[in-house]
Amino acid sequence: MKTLRFLLMITAVLSTAMSFQSCLDDDDDNYWELQYPNALVTVKPVDANSCYLQLDDATTLLPVNLTSSPFGEKEVRALMNFKEVDASSGGYTKAVHVNWIDSILTKPMVPDLALANDSVYGNDPVEMINDWVTIAEDGYLTLRFRTLWGNDNKPHLVNLLINPDPEKPYEVEFRHNAFGDHYGVQADGLVAFNLDSLPDTEGKTVKLKLKWHSFAGEKTAEFDYCTRKATPANSAITTERSVVKVK
Repeated sequence: MKTLRFLLMITAVLSTAMSFQSCLDDDDDNYWELQYPNALVTVKPVDANSCYLQLDDATTLLPVNLTSSPFGEKEVRALMNFKEVDASSGGYTKAVHVNWIDSILTKPMVPDLALANDSVYGNDPVEMINDWVTIAEDGYLTLRFRTLWGNDNKPHLVNLLINPDPEKPYEVEFRHNAFGDHYGVQADGLVAFNLDSLPDTEGKTVKLKLKWHSFAGEKTAEFDYCTRKATPANSAITTERSVVKVK
C-alpha cells in the first residue's frame, strides 16, 4: 500500500528527474528498479566544481558522476536513485553513482504572527503521511502531506511556524493555505524545512513536536531531533516536482 500511495507523487517527480537531472542509461537491465527513489538526501555544494550528499546524520556520499551541484549554490533536500561504486570517496563515507536526482521544495521556518497566522499562512487541512520521507534528519524536517487539489493544479502555500513560547522550543506548527482551492482530488506534496532557527540541542536528541490542522481536527506527531552536526567540507560532493504545486 505504501508503494501505491507514493506512486501519485513520484510519477511527476520522475517525469522531470529523467528528463532534467537524469544520469540514467536507457540500456540498463535494471531499468524499472531505477524508476523509484532509494534515498532522501541533502545536496551540499562545496564550490563551483564539487558537491556532496548527506544521506543521514552520519553518512556522506561523494557523487562520482557529478562535477557540481545540479541545483547551483543553494543547499536543498532531494530524492534520488543511486548505487554505491568501488571508487575513492575521499573524506566522505561512500562513493556513489547518481542515476537521477530531483530537488524538493526546501524552505526556512517562519515566525509566528499570532492573530495574523490564519490570514497570512492559512489554516487549511492536510493529512501527514507516515512513511520513509517524513523524517527529521540533518537539520531538516521533511514532510509528505496530503490534501485536496483542484483540476487547475493551483499552487498552495505551506510553512512551518516557529513557536514563540520559550517553554516549548521544540514545538512547531505546519500551516497550509489552499487559497480557496478546497475541492478536487486527493494528492500529495513534499516539502523540507530547515530547522536552524530552533535552539541548539547541544548534541542531545530531543522530541520535536509537530502540530497541524487535519481533516479530523488538530493532530500532533513527534520526531527524534538533534541539531545538525558539522559535515566535511572536502572539495574532493524548491522547486517541488510532484503531482501538485506548492510554494
